Amino acid sequence: MRVPAARRSAALVYPVAVTAYVAAVFHRSSLGVTGVDAADRFHINAAALATFSVAQLAVYAAMQVPVGVLLDRFGSRRLLLTGGALMVAGQLCFAVATDVRLAVAARVLVGLGDAMTFISVLRIVAFWFPGRRNPLLVQLTGTVGQLGAILGAVPLVALLHHAGWTPAFLTAAALGATVLLLVLVGVRDTPHAGQTAAVAPDLATVRRQLADAWAQPGTRLGLWTHFVTQFSGAVFALLWGYPFLVQGQGLSPTSAAALLTVMTLATLVCGPVIAHLCARHPFRRSVVVFAITAATAAVWAVVLAWPGRAPHWLLLTLVLVLAVNGPGSVIGFDYARTFNPVHRIGSATGIVNVGGFVASIALILAVGVVLDLATPAGRSTPPLDAFRWAFAVQYLLWGLGAAQVLRYRNAARRRHAAERATAPVPAVAGT
Repeated sequence: MRVPAARRSAALVYPVAVTAYVAAVFHRSSLGVTGVDAADRFHINAAALATFSVAQLAVYAAMQVPVGVLLDRFGSRRLLLTGGALMVAGQLCFAVATDVRLAVAARVLVGLGDAMTFISVLRIVAFWFPGRRNPLLVQLTGTVGQLGAILGAVPLVALLHHAGWTPAFLTAAALGATVLLLVLVGVRDTPHAGQTAAVAPDLATVRRQLADAWAQPGTRLGLWTHFVTQFSGAVFALLWGYPFLVQGQGLSPTSAAALLTVMTLATLVCGPVIAHLCARHPFRRSVVVFAITAATAAVWAVVLAWPGRAPHWLLLTLVLVLAVNGPGSVIGFDYARTFNPVHRIGSATGIVNVGGFVASIALILAVGVVLDLATPAGRSTPPLDAFRWAFAVQYLLWGLGAAQVLRYRNAARRRHAAERATAPVPAVAGT
């Protein structure tokens, strides 16, 4: 039996696009395990170190809606190429930087390129595969992408300590350049020859699409889902988890990096499970969101309340629970897809993707500030109690996010019920 040409092409295009996202996660997370070395290299405190990640994530979050509009206009291939080139440039700058301002500019470039990658891959999924396979492939994309965090953990730490700062980040740039060539050769926007991006819309059309996407309660449900599920695991992996484990819990750098790797490997297992639950029970997706949030908050409470340093089994439990955060946040994109027509998927996905990164920025800054305030004068590293106070800030964000998910779940259900009363709608558009 012959395999249709479009299906054969999808089997080539999608893996290359996912590889681009793996590279983006690698670039994004490369600061997380090098934070302690970065503080020494640039002679900065915790709050100043936080500005590196904040600059990267702030650009990422701020660019989501503009990138969504650009995606609907120019297509995935162009944005993947542009984003990959920006991340390579950022890693090159970071490799040679000795000045804080150049280092921050380098992270801005990484954040800008990263912002163009994930939603570009999601658009490829929407165009190349049937809708029934979308939930699984979206989760698979987010899950496989976390392999980049593994590359940004033990291998990068080993290279950093063996070869030094500049060779390590030059290697990161070379890896990004290789993936960029793969995208250039292997990615097309749609399975239809000659069809590329849509005709460039005028400003009024862009505004209307954004307004329509925002007016849909399901889009805002997706945004707050992404907000409440992503930030704890993201901040732990991107910046503060490694210092918490090494400086606060007294683990060796190798052990801390290994725990972060376990977290990523567990994410690879959790992703397909979450995807299956969402596809099987689309009207219970919000139940999964609340369960993930509650479990994360509960385990953190035990870790923060534990007298003295936490035992290894408890830290392992923590990273395993945090591993579910990433797949949980992808449920937000599933809401964007099921509540919006295909022509505004880019805009809706961009709106949703803002949520978790705004929360992550707020937490990264808060942890850095609290660590500096709670660290006794004259001490070079924060004590465990300082980390406890800093990570306790998470509960404010969980409370806000959970309340908003409940609010927009109810709004989406009311709108869904009203639409069903007037016209048939797909049964998958549940909450």
